[in-house]
Amino acid sequence: MYAELVYRMGEAEAEALGDAMLDAGALSVTVEDADLDTDAEAPIFGEPGLEPQVAAWTNNLMVVLIDAGESAEHAALALEARLAEVYAGRQPQREAIRLVDEQDWVRATQAQFDPIGIGRLWIVPSWHEPPAGAEHVMVLDPGMAFGTGSHPTTRLCLEWLERELPAGARVLDYGCGSGILAIAARLLGAGETEGLDIDLNAVIAARDNAARNRVEARFHDAETSVSAGGFDVVVANILSNPLKVLAPALVAQVKPGGALVLSGVLERQADEVAAVYAGCGLPVGVAATLDGWVCLAGRRPG
Repeated sequence: MYAELVYRMGEAEAEALGDAMLDAGALSVTVEDADLDTDAEAPIFGEPGLEPQVAAWTNNLMVVLIDAGESAEHAALALEARLAEVYAGRQPQREAIRLVDEQDWVRATQAQFDPIGIGRLWIVPSWHEPPAGAEHVMVLDPGMAFGTGSHPTTRLCLEWLERELPAGARVLDYGCGSGILAIAARLLGAGETEGLDIDLNAVIAARDNAARNRVEARFHDAETSVSAGGFDVVVANILSNPLKVLAPALVAQVKPGGALVLSGVLERQADEVAAVYAGCGLPVGVAATLDGWVCLAGRRPG
């Protein structure tokens, strides 16, 4: 039997107390905004280059998972006694104790991921059968690298590729994550395809996913140089701040007449990002929107 213990605390205590809970024997610790869905709710997470200065909210709810054994209350008191030994700060006030039903967590996780259809393309987790008559099927399971097709930014890029990708196009996927966009491009008829990412785990995952789908695509660490100006299509699904920083480098990878596709941009950020790319000589505009996100696309003159 498992139980969740709920505590309320301020910003200054949250990080140290969470570490102390784990040291005292908690199985996991989750910190949530106690003001969520109220006028006092405040985001604390930022993009790369815009990191927040705090590690918690002003008012926090800490949810602590424990092995409750035969008695949740006894297990909670034992953890709190141990906490007093390892944490020198004020003992938090417990607000609630909730029993957690036993379940098959693997099946529960898998149930969140169903096949995703985008035109001729289907992204199918390995525990599902492809839909009958599916033209192009990519087998892809959720993992450490971003990209399953469920996030609006990934879907926007996939829709552009399914709709606009020229046959035989040379494609660069910058910030490839799981490799989903590069693999999709190959399945949809692209020619030579490459992917870059700053995360070595993403590069490894992308290579594995390409091999699993019998797709030829090269994936590299972002430090690897590729031939500038040699791609018919460059797609980058990252975030607005790095997209702005990378604008000169991304534009340089697009050959004259080639297409640039950008996502990871909120609707309110679109004009600012577009202005940066226009200044680099490649104007982009909103190609599609979904759930507050946009896909920007344009062609390099010439």
